[in-house]
Formats: sequence, C-alpha cells, structure tokens
Amino acid sequence: MQTDVPSPSRRSFLRAAAASTAGFSLAACWNIPGAFAEALTVTPRQTEGPFYPDRLPLDTDNDLILVNDNLTPAIGEITHLSGKLLDASGDPIRNALIEIWQVDGNGVYLHTRDHHAKRDANFQGFGRFLTGSSGEYYFRTVKPVPYPGRTAHIHFKVKQHGEREFITQCYIKGHPQNERDGIYRELRNAKDREAVTIDFKPMKKSKSNELEARFNIVLGSTPKQT
Repeated sequence: MQTDVPSPSRRSFLRAAAASTAGFSLAACWNIPGAFAEALTVTPRQTEGPFYPDRLPLDTDNDLILVNDNLTPAIGEITHLSGKLLDASGDPIRNALIEIWQVDGNGVYLHTRDHHAKRDANFQGFGRFLTGSSGEYYFRTVKPVPYPGRTAHIHFKVKQHGEREFITQCYIKGHPQNERDGIYRELRNAKDREAVTIDFKPMKKSKSNELEARFNIVLGSTPKQT
C-alpha cells in the first residue's frame, strides 16, 4: 500500500531540519512583507521537460536522500535546499505544494524512458513540501549533476488551489556547462539568469562535507491565500 508517512526517526529529522532551516533563513535572509518589493525579481517560468516522474515513488516526502526506511543513503553530495515562496509584493505564500525532481548521482531521472545509465535505487528522485505561514520550504537532496545535453539543474513545480501551476528550474552558480545549455540560454535577461542561478556552498559545522543552497521563488502575481 502506498504511503508517504516516514518512520518516527525520519519524521523527527524532517521536523528538526525544517525548523532549523527556517530559523536560519529568518536570520540570514529576512523578508519584511512588501518592504523590498522593488528589489525582487520575478522568477522566470521554464519548461517542465520530458522527465517529470511517470510513476511517483512510494515515498514522496522532502528527504530525497533516504527512501522509506532504507538506511543506505543516495550517491552524491548531500545538499540542504531551502528558500521561500513569495508573491510579487514580497509577502510569503502559504499552503502551496512545492515539488522538485532531478537526476540522481549517475545522471538518471526517475522515469521509465530514462535508461542511459543505471539509476541509483537509493535516491528518491522526487519530493514534496507544503509551505507554512512564512512561505518557507526545505528539501534534503543531492547536488545536481549534468544530464546528457543539459547542465546541472533541479526542476521545481508550485501547485496552488485554483491557480495555474508554476514551473521553473534552478542552476549551480559558476557551473561550466551553464552557458552551453539551451534552456538556460533562453533566459536573455541577466536578472532572470541571476534569479535561478544559486550557490551550493559548504554547510557550516558539517562534519560530512554537506552543502547548503537557497532558492527563493517569486511569483509574478499575488495569488489567493487559502
């Protein structure tokens, strides 16, 4: 039977990690609603691509490193990916479902048509997070690697009741393949590129060389709040 409920130990980890990340973001990247609206760059829409999972995994939580109660972690550089979902005025958007999907450490998507290499069975490949009152989201995943014909990236989809789905991608700042990537190059405006290109940097006090990355998503309208 399909279930998305993690074990008690994983639930504790996910709650603690999300709370810790939210606290960090409020201290390091605080947003007073509407105060910096003029400085915000609306996140550009991008293509969904052909590899949104055609079969969702049994585990669809926000920890992509471990699948269900499996103790073997995914291959790759563990990354704590967080950010806020904001409207054009800088106000947080709550009760929005954020989905991410990406290739594993071998460059393979969770999709039946992607079989150019052996997929890492220990990588979830897809995750979901429901934003709270601060608009904050959090995922534990791996640093993306290039896919044949594409630079390293992570896909994002934002779902809200009664609203059109918002789809975009984020990229690694300074990655040598960015400028050769056709989808990245479709972003002609420097601000648009900057809005989706983020740092993956060493996480402070991490004893296992984990990374952290922050990607705020700014929607171009003020959606209805539920």
